[in-house]
Amino acid sequence: MDAATTILLSLGLAADAFAVAVSSGLAIKHMKVNKALKIALFFGGFQALMPVLGWFFGLSFSFLITPIDHWIAFGLLSFIGGKMIYESLQTEEGEKKFNPLDTGTLITLSVATSIDALAVGIGFAVLKTAIGPVASAIGFITFFVVFAGVFIGHKCGNLFGNKIELLGGVILIAIGSNILFSHLTEASAVISH
Repeated sequence: MDAATTILLSLGLAADAFAVAVSSGLAIKHMKVNKALKIALFFGGFQALMPVLGWFFGLSFSFLITPIDHWIAFGLLSFIGGKMIYESLQTEEGEKKFNPLDTGTLITLSVATSIDALAVGIGFAVLKTAIGPVASAIGFITFFVVFAGVFIGHKCGNLFGNKIELLGGVILIAIGSNILFSHLTEASAVISH
C-alpha cells in the first residue's frame, strides 16, 4: 500500500475519534497538555492495536464481528452520549459529570471508535498485506488528530458555557447513529443487487 493511500485510510479511520475528542474537550474544564495527551494516547493506541488484532484473527473470527460491528459501535457511543446528556441535565451541584479522562470511559470510547480499524485489519489479513506499517500510521495520525480535537473542543466549550456537555452527548449519539445507518444502508444496497 502506498503512502498516500495509507494516510487517507488513517484520516478516514480517525474521523470518528476526532469527533469524540472534540466532545471530550467540551467537557474538560481546566485544560492541560497532559489531559489531551492521555486522551490522544488512548485513541491512537486503540486505533493502532485494533487493525493488528483484526489481522491476527483474520478469517478465523471475521464472521463473528463483521455482522455486528456497527451495532457494537452504536451501542457504546449511544450509552456514553446518553450518559453525557443525562448528566448535563442534572441540576444538583453534587451530581457526577461526564469525565472524558476516566480510564473506563476512555476505553469504552476508544473501542467504539476503533471497531472499523478492526475490520480493516481483517481485510488486510484476507489480502495478505503487512499490517505493521499501516497500523503504525493509523495510530500515529489518530493520536495527532485527537490531540488537536481535544483542544478544539475545549475552546468551543468555553465559548458556549456549561451546557456544552449536552451537545457532546448528542454528537456521540449522532456518530453512533451514522455508523449504524451507513453500515445498514451498505448492507441493503448489497442485498438489493
